[in-house]
Amino acid sequence: MGKGFFNVPVAINEPVKSYAPGSPERDEVLQAYKKMFNETIDVPLYINGKDVTTGNTKTMSAPHDHQHVVGTYHVAEKSNIDDAIATALEARKEWSQLPWEQRAGIFLKAAELIAGPYRAKINAATMIAQSKTVHQAEIDAACELIDFLRFNVQFMTDIYHEQPDSTSDAWNRLEYRPLEGFVYAVTPFNFTAIAGNLPACMAMMGNVVVWKPSDSQIFSAKIIMDVFREAGVPAGVINVVFGDPEMITDTVMDSPDFSGLHFTGSTFIFKELWKKIGNNIHNYKTYPRIVGETGGKDFIVAHKSANPIQVATAISRGAFEFQGQKCSAASRAYVPSNIWETVKERVIKDVKSFKMGSPEDTNNFITAVIHEGSFDKLAKFIDQAKTDTDAEIIVGGNYDKSKGYFIEPTVIVTTNPKYTTMYTELFGPVMTIFVYDENDFSETLKLVDETSEYALTGAILSSDRYAIQEATNVLQNCAGNFYINDKPTGAVVGQQPFGGARASGTNDKAGSILNLLRWVSPRMIKETFVTPTEYRYPFLG
Repeated sequence: MGKGFFNVPVAINEPVKSYAPGSPERDEVLQAYKKMFNETIDVPLYINGKDVTTGNTKTMSAPHDHQHVVGTYHVAEKSNIDDAIATALEARKEWSQLPWEQRAGIFLKAAELIAGPYRAKINAATMIAQSKTVHQAEIDAACELIDFLRFNVQFMTDIYHEQPDSTSDAWNRLEYRPLEGFVYAVTPFNFTAIAGNLPACMAMMGNVVVWKPSDSQIFSAKIIMDVFREAGVPAGVINVVFGDPEMITDTVMDSPDFSGLHFTGSTFIFKELWKKIGNNIHNYKTYPRIVGETGGKDFIVAHKSANPIQVATAISRGAFEFQGQKCSAASRAYVPSNIWETVKERVIKDVKSFKMGSPEDTNNFITAVIHEGSFDKLAKFIDQAKTDTDAEIIVGGNYDKSKGYFIEPTVIVTTNPKYTTMYTELFGPVMTIFVYDENDFSETLKLVDETSEYALTGAILSSDRYAIQEATNVLQNCAGNFYINDKPTGAVVGQQPFGGARASGTNDKAGSILNLLRWVSPRMIKETFVTPTEYRYPFLG
C-alpha cells in the first residue's frame, strides 16, 4: 500500500580511490588478494535462494598464473535450469507486487555494501579472475557497479514520475509493470560491473532473472551474488547458473514464459541468440525484449591540428589499459603524416615503459589476457603481421604463455587502410595505425566510417573546431559513444550512457533511463469519474 511519494538519495558517482603507496585501501586490497589467491573456493549454483551443487565441477585459475587453481564451480544440468525458471516464476508473484521503494532499498544497500565492507574483496576477486590492475578493478568492480546501482534507482523513480495529463473528467495514469514471465541475463568476463548490472537492473524494475555469467568471471560473480544476498534480494528473484551455454540457452528460450534477453558479449553469439528467439517466436506468451551490447572496432582519428603528445597518450591508454579487453578499447587509429613521427616516437616510448606481470605487483600496467583461446588468436594475428608486406610492427610483437597468457602490447603500422587488423575485432593489446596524408582528412573520415561493421566508440583529436564538426557529422553512425579530444574509453554511469549500433548492439545505453525502459511493460489506466448513461452525442441533435 502506497503511503507517500518517496525521494531516493540523489545519485552521485563513487569517487575512485587512488591506491597510492602507503594508502589504507592499497594495503587492504593486497591483503584480500593474497588471502583469496591462496584459498580454494567452491562456487555452487544459486537457485531459489539456495546453494546448489551438482558434483560436476570445473576449476578456476588466474589468467596471469594459469596453473594455480583458485577454486571450482559447479556445472548445471538441464534440471537445474528448469528449477531456476520455475522458482523465478514463483518468486515473481510476490516480487512484482513489492512496492518500488522496497526494491530500491535492496539495491541501494547493495551499493553501500560494495562501497564499504565488500570493496577490497570484489576488487581483489576481479584482479584474480580477470587479471585487472588494481586501478582497473577499482573503476570497474567497485565504482561502476556502485554507480549502476545508485543511478538506476534514480532512473527508476524518474520513469515512475513520467505520467500522462489528466482532466477533471478522468484520471490517467501509467503503471510501469515488469515484463510478464522471466528474463535471461548473459554477461561477459571483462567487466564485473556489467556482470552485476545486467541482472540487477532488470530485477530492480520488478522482473525475475536467470543469470548466466561468463565461465571466466565466475570467481568475481560469486562476490556479486554474496552482496545481493546480504542486501536482501529475495529467493528466486536472481538465479545464477553456470555451464554449457547452448544447453542453458536452449532450455531458457524453449520456455513459453521467456520474456527478455539482456546480453553483453560477442556479436556472433548475439546474432545466434536473436535467431533462436525468432525461430521460437510462436511459442512465447509475449514478444521478448532483446537488448545487447556486443563488439567494437573502435577508432582514434587525429587531425593535422592535433597535439601529437595527446594523440599518443590517447593511443597508449585507449588501446592498452586492461590489455585492450574492453568493448570500447581503441584498436585502430588514423594519424596524419605531419605529426606521425612525434606520435610514433612517444607511443614507442610509452609502450616500452609498460611493466607487465601479475596485478598483485601494482607497478604493472599490463597483465594477462583472459584465456588460452584469446592468447592463441592474438598470437596468430601478430605472427601474420610479421610476414605481411603491408604491415610493420613498430613495438611489441612478443608473447609467452608458459606461466600466464601474456601478450606484449603491440603496435602495427599498415600502408593498407583495409588491412585485416583494421577491421577485425581482436579484443587484446594490439593497435593498428594507418598514416594518412595530412591533407586527406575528409577522405580518411569516409574510410573510418566504411571500414568496420561495428559502431561502438570512437574519438577525434583536433584543435580545429571545423574539423571536429566535420568528423562529428561524417562519423555520426559509426560510434554510439563519440569522444572529442579524449580516448574512446572510460564511460561513466550517469554521465556518458554507453552503447553502440550496427554490429555493436541495440544501443540501449546501459547506465541510463533508456535501458531501464526496456524492462517494463506500461499499462495505461483511465479512470472516468462520471460515467455516461446516454449513447447519443450532441451532433445527433
